[in-house]
Order: sequence, then C-alpha cells, then structure tokens
Amino acid sequence: MADRRLLSGNEAIGWGAILGECKAFFGYPITPQSEILEFLATELPKVGGVFLQTEDEIAAVSMVYGSSMTGTRTMSATSSPGISLMQETVSLMAYLKVPSVIVDVCRFGPGSGMAQTSQTDYRQVTKGGGHGGYRCIVLAPSSSQECCDLVQLALWLADRYQMTVYVLTDATIGQSCELVDLKTRDFGALPDKDWVIRGLDARGGVRQGFHQHMWDYVGYHQDMNEKYREIAENEIKYEAYCADDAEVILVAYGYVSRMAKGAVDLVREEGLKVGLLRLITLWPFPTNTLRELGSRARRVLVVEHSSGLLVEDVECALQGKVPVHLLGIWGTHRRDSSGIIYPERIVEEIKQMESVA
Repeated sequence: MADRRLLSGNEAIGWGAILGECKAFFGYPITPQSEILEFLATELPKVGGVFLQTEDEIAAVSMVYGSSMTGTRTMSATSSPGISLMQETVSLMAYLKVPSVIVDVCRFGPGSGMAQTSQTDYRQVTKGGGHGGYRCIVLAPSSSQECCDLVQLALWLADRYQMTVYVLTDATIGQSCELVDLKTRDFGALPDKDWVIRGLDARGGVRQGFHQHMWDYVGYHQDMNEKYREIAENEIKYEAYCADDAEVILVAYGYVSRMAKGAVDLVREEGLKVGLLRLITLWPFPTNTLRELGSRARRVLVVEHSSGLLVEDVECALQGKVPVHLLGIWGTHRRDSSGIIYPERIVEEIKQMESVA
C-alpha cells in the first residue's frame, strides 16, 4: 500500500525529488516556491543527498551544471525572475547536452512582479528561454499528486535525452494541499552515462573535452533536431476529458485546467457538448491531437492565466480551420494579483461565445 500523505504541491515536488533519486539540489529562496527549499534542506540529506542554499539563482544553476556534469541527478527550483537569471547557463547546458531539472513555480510578471498565481512564463520555458535556438521539455502538473509524479518523470527524461526539463507550476498548485500517494515510479531503463566528467586518474591523465561541436555547429543543430523529433514522437502527454463528442473544446493546463474541467461538468449538465484538452507536456505540444479534436468541433476556447501565450501555439496547430477564442487573465475574479479563474467564469465565457455563434 502506498504511503499516503496530505501535502502541498511544493512539498510534493520535494518528495518527487527524493523518490526520483535526486542526489543534489541547489537553490535560492523566492516566493511562492520557498517551501521546496525548506523541505529539501531537511529531507534530502537524510537520504544521502546534498542540499545547498546559494547566494542567488545564477549560482544555483551554475552548481546544477557542475554537479550534473559528474552524472549526479541534480535539481533546482525557483520562480519567474529566477528563471530569467538562469538562462545563460541553461543555454550552455543545452549546448553541452547536460541533464538537469528546474522547477518554476510561476509568479506574476513582467519584472519582479507579485508572488501570487500566474501562467506568464509559458512562452519563456516552452521556447527555450535563452539564446541559441534550443528546446527544453516542459511538464505541467495540475495537482499535488502530479507534482510528485512528474518530478520523477522529469528526472528520468533529463537523463534519457541529456537536456533540461522544466516542471512548470504556479502558486495555486504550490500552496494547495491534497492527499498524495508517495510511490516510486519506474519509467524504464536509461543509457549509460559515458559522457560524465571523471578525474585525471580515471582517465590516465588524458584531458577530457566537451565541445564536440565547436567546429561543426550545423552538425550540432542537426543532432538536436533529430532528438527533438524523437521526443515529439514519444513523450507527448495530455488528458482528453469529455472530448469525443465535444462541439466546443477547452484547452488549458495547470490549475486552470482543473477549473476548466469543473466548467465542462457544469455545462454538460445543461446539455452543452463541451470537452477539455488538458496539456501535461507543454513541449512537446500535442499538435496532432488538437487538430483531430478541432476537426470535430465548432470552436476552441483557450483558458490561461496570462494575456495570451498558450493561445499562440493553439492557433498555430489549428491553422485557422476552427475559430479560436481566448479567456485570459481578465477572467480572474479580482483585478489585483490575488485573482484566479473560476469555473463559473469559464461557463459564462462559453455561453457568451455560443450566443454569438
């Protein structure tokens, strides 16, 4: 029987790190993710791991880079401004094909913003974030249980594809408490880490180089494109809810997807055929699934706690073949940063959208 506990999303992320055999964590406190550091500062050393609070996010990601180069499963966690500070090193890790996991508990932006819920980091994490045209896998949990499970998956994916994997949550998920079954997830075998840094003695005094593409940048990008195609073929994850007969498809992720699911239940009771596509991987994006659902629908409604970032990928996927509408940050119940988008507001938008069809 699984060990079941009442955990916040942030605490569940910490447990996911431990169950996923993360052995080193470097981070700097920033609301609304500081509980991750508080948890791991106590618990990670108990299982033989290393925890270090760094002087800032730049130092944290640099230590992630160094630790990961030794083959150690390594993580960091931060919030939106911290993600910005990390980008130069994330780009370097992409170039050197270094696995890492970074949790982003998103807060309002731009700038330092406010510490409440937001989904305004979507574009940054799904489009790489730094220079060089690289990609990162992005996982978007919608519950404490998924925070635990998807962190374990992120650690496995990082090792499998030798790249950075983001876990994107928000203050609502991070601070909400739910029952979580603590269970180690098995995702299969991994390739040997024959690329790791070893000491001079282990290498017979021979220098170890990592700039394998220094004189062949075309080769690097060709290799990366092949890797990205493999990921897109094998690692897309989503949930389709009441979507088989849906005439209106909602698209959402994170906490908003739970509100959207509630809205689907409400309008279904009134006889409206509405379904939901919940994104679990933000990249790779479920383009083909969305096109298939869209081909049977009259319209699509994107619901996101931002000014319209996810909607760009939805519009691109649907290629103008079905009308796409957006309920963005203006759908929150308050004008300040403490507002969230409730199911009733989504229902209102659906009915308004249908009334002018």
